[in-house]
This record gives sequence, C-alpha cells and structure tokens, in this order.
Amino acid sequence: MGVYLSTPKTEKLSEDGENDKLKFGLSSMQGWRATMEDAHSALLDIDNDTSFFGVFDGHGGRVVAKFCAKYLHREVLRSEAYSAGDLGTAAHKAFFRMDEMMRGQRGWRELQALGDKINQISGIIEGLIWSPRGSDSNDQHDDWAFEEGPHSDFAGPTCGSTACVAIVRNNQLVVANAGDSRCVISRNGQAYNLSRDHKPELEAERERILKAGGYIQMGRVNGTINLSRAIGDIEFKQNKFLSPDKQMLTANPDINTVELCDDDDFLVLACDGIWDCMSSQQLVDFIHEHINTESSLSAVCERVLDRCLAPSTLGGEGCDNMTMILVQFKKPISQNKNVSPAEQSAAGKQPTGDTHWSEIHVTEESSS
Repeated sequence: MGVYLSTPKTEKLSEDGENDKLKFGLSSMQGWRATMEDAHSALLDIDNDTSFFGVFDGHGGRVVAKFCAKYLHREVLRSEAYSAGDLGTAAHKAFFRMDEMMRGQRGWRELQALGDKINQISGIIEGLIWSPRGSDSNDQHDDWAFEEGPHSDFAGPTCGSTACVAIVRNNQLVVANAGDSRCVISRNGQAYNLSRDHKPELEAERERILKAGGYIQMGRVNGTINLSRAIGDIEFKQNKFLSPDKQMLTANPDINTVELCDDDDFLVLACDGIWDCMSSQQLVDFIHEHINTESSLSAVCERVLDRCLAPSTLGGEGCDNMTMILVQFKKPISQNKNVSPAEQSAAGKQPTGDTHWSEIHVTEESSS
C-alpha cells in the first residue's frame, strides 16, 4: 500500500564512521515511494565504551521516525538503568518514553520543529529525512518539563514508526525491537535473527490485540496497520483500562542480549524495504560477497539498495523506502574484554526489573 512515483528517487544518503572497536556504513533511499519516511541513528560513542545504532521506519508520516532518531538514544542515556549498566532495561524504558514525550504542548512543538508542512490527513507536521550526527546527538540535559499551550491536551501523533536499535558495549550487544524492522548478525557466515518481526498474525500478538478490543482483518490491526508493535499511532493506544504494554498496538520492545565472540563478522539493521526482498541469509551472503571488494561499508549498503529496488511498481516488493546500517567488528572481541568460553557462548541474559523479555536470543533463520 502507498503512493508511488512515476520514476524512483535513487539518490542515497550514505555515511561511514569508525572507532577503535568497530566501523559502520549506512545508506538510505526513498525509492518509488512518494515520500521518505525512514530515519536512522548511527552514533559511535554515546559514551566512552558504547555505540548506538537504530533504524526507524515511519508510516502515515515521517515525524515519529525522525523523533525517535533524535531522542531515543538520549533517553537510553538518561535512564538510571543505563547508569547501573543494565542496557536492556534502559532501552526498554526509552521505547515507552517516546510515546510519553510526544504528548501535550511540548510533544506537539517538538514534532512541529522536526517538519516543514502539515499533513492534511493526519494533522501531523512533516519534513525531510533527518538523522543525528555526533555534534548534535547529546545536547544539554532536558527534563522535558510540562508546557501550557493550545495543544496541552494533544494525545500524541496518529502516525507511527518501527524502532530497531543495537547497543554495543565491549563484547555485549543489546538489541531492542518493536515492529518489522530487523537486526541480524553474521556468525561464521551464518545469519542469526536477533529480532522478531511483530505481525498481527503471531499468536501472542493476536491474543493481545483481541483482548484490547481490536480485531485483525487482512493481516492488519483493525484493518489498518500491518504491524502489532510501533511507537506513535496513538489511536490504537486508547484503552484506559490497560497498561501501555497491553494495548492493541504497543511500543513494548523485545529485548535480546547477546555476548559477542570472535566468530561474529558483522551486524545488520534494516527496515522491511530490504527484508521484503532478501532473506536474512541472502543478505548476509550478499554482504560477504562484496564487503572485501567495495571501497567502504556504505558502498556495500548502496549495492544492497540497488539490488532490492524494483524495476517497476507492478510487483509491490522493492518499492518501499530502504534504510540499512552495516556494523563490522574491527578486531577479535576477546581483545576488547577477557571473557570465559562459557560467557562467550551465552546466548542471552534477561535484564532485571519489569522488562518484557524476548525468548528469541540468537535464532538461526529457517531454511524456508
């Protein structure tokens, strides 16, 4: 579904970066879509030991994706759990915090500042794609104080976004995901999904949707949205008798914590514009084929985008916005931190607190 252009926009926004532990490349492209609704974050050093990467696939508008690209990592950093070393709980709380921050006069004002025109259907202000850079990624402390104003009762945006983020600290990798963007790791050339695509047909998702008073029609929640988890989309989060994690659409992320090892080649985060065209293993194989011959990691990403772009809009697949981040580990993980074999083989560790824990851990993609 969506409005397509007569010819695709193939200009790409690409970026590369590195520190002493890893390097990344990314690329995004509007493609056949009439608007670009993806956004991303790629921050090598949110502190001395930690890198943050995220892809955000907007729907119904782009401002929620842009809001997440600007603020989600900041809320991770502000969390008491982060200060205590619990990255999973910090990420979990930050996802819910996005919905809270987009409400009221302050939320309206921030969404307006991120855009340049009003969408006449949703009433939400939209603008060009935006991604944070190191210079503007960690602004001064902001406690997001309540503001009086004509939009004090603003409930939140009607558009929404997926969010799939990866936080790397030494040999620890934490993946948080809500929606159908995906994170995949290549371990000795084998693709392992570190996130699960949240679709209404999944048993647990369907059960929550129905209990919240919703229904599923043609694979869509209330016949409208083909995701079961997302940030934003306030009209699907209006049941006053249910907590945010029990709403028919929820920002509640699956959290997956993995101990990295020397067998890990690289990490990929991408929106469904890529995964609709290539399986996880196909993408890993494609990257292995080109990673040593291209001039940069962003050039590898650009090749993937060109590979996925459809020749026309007749088939549907390959017509979406596309965003991909490729993260390569620069040296053996064991050189970053001395860990025992038992620790290296650990697939996951459940964060403390009330975090909803995903049982996905390191899941090998099926051959289907």
